[in-house]
Amino acid sequence: MTLQAVEAARRLAPRFAARAAGRDREGSFPVDDFRDLREAGLFGLLVPRELGGLGATFAEYAAVATELARGNGATALVFNMHASVTGALGAVTEELAEALGVPEEALAARDRLLRAAAEGAWYAVAMSERGAGARLSQLSTVYEPVDGGWRIKGSKTFCSGAGHADGYLVAARGTADPSVVSQFLVPAGDGLTVEETWDSLGMRATSSHDLHLDVTVPADRLLGGVEGLALVVAQLMPHWLVASYAAVYVGVARAAIDAAAEHLNARNLAGLPAVRARLGRADAAVAAADLVVAEAARRVDEAPGDAETNRWVWRAKLLAGTTAAEVAASVLEAAGTSATRRGHPLERLYRDARCGSLHPATSDVCADWLGIAALGGDPDRDGSAPRW
Repeated sequence: MTLQAVEAARRLAPRFAARAAGRDREGSFPVDDFRDLREAGLFGLLVPRELGGLGATFAEYAAVATELARGNGATALVFNMHASVTGALGAVTEELAEALGVPEEALAARDRLLRAAAEGAWYAVAMSERGAGARLSQLSTVYEPVDGGWRIKGSKTFCSGAGHADGYLVAARGTADPSVVSQFLVPAGDGLTVEETWDSLGMRATSSHDLHLDVTVPADRLLGGVEGLALVVAQLMPHWLVASYAAVYVGVARAAIDAAAEHLNARNLAGLPAVRARLGRADAAVAAADLVVAEAARRVDEAPGDAETNRWVWRAKLLAGTTAAEVAASVLEAAGTSATRRGHPLERLYRDARCGSLHPATSDVCADWLGIAALGGDPDRDGSAPRW
């Protein structure tokens, strides 16, 4: 599977790159890219084979995401959201389901969602809120039981792919007990309103608009079939909340090096030692970040949720975000003022790369988590504010 999916991503990347400047300039969603992803069968990348998917591992997803991001980081970033939904759903083993108390009907509902993804449906994530960010415990979106299902009401921000996805993973707090945080897969349609608020520095083509919800969903749209699982899953599977972005920004950083090399060769600047040294340092830094992401992904596949695995997960997010920003800034400086013009690939990649440290968990939060762990504390519980 690995070669098949990675080769598909590698084949699509040049198409994405050719469209990226226009989508960035317009701030419009890359609908053509997502059509290509669907036709390539990549929406089923993390869907188990028995449900019609490719059955990829986390490491295989990371390799695909890196290649996609070398074409267009915005496309890869939205694809990451879909992957985080399908990957987390597909990772619920029978043993984990039993431990969490997941009923059989909830597993059947999960399988229906995964089969739909293998057939071409894709899902966005509606978690963050204004004033709360991605901290699940601070959400204002609420839900309550009603006849035959659940009523969900609230507003989300930074919802990548808003208005284009077939469904949205929505986190909300119970009205009866606000400490209970649950997740729902809400289908696109009535009760959802997109407010076009996304006009950002970087990743402009993600359509990360606000999403307003006042909707009733069937009972089987409660993921896991048990209320209150969101915070539990955040600790059991932090790789989907923390490190799935990492591979995207490794790809963006590598694309910046590629674009810089092309620019420098075309301008006959490759003979300058200082220029070569910048690209050399950038190459080494990206290779190091890539290795950390690969090691984190390997450990996720072998020992998900293990303390040392989680430590590598947080390292991967920290290093990918900071490396992308630093590398893009350095190679842009090497390329010179002409590369800062709007529409130049390096100008766009510089802006896109700068976003890596800002996604939850931010680089500062990652560094704090790792610092507490290095000091012998419990990084999931120690600190001045809740992680989630």
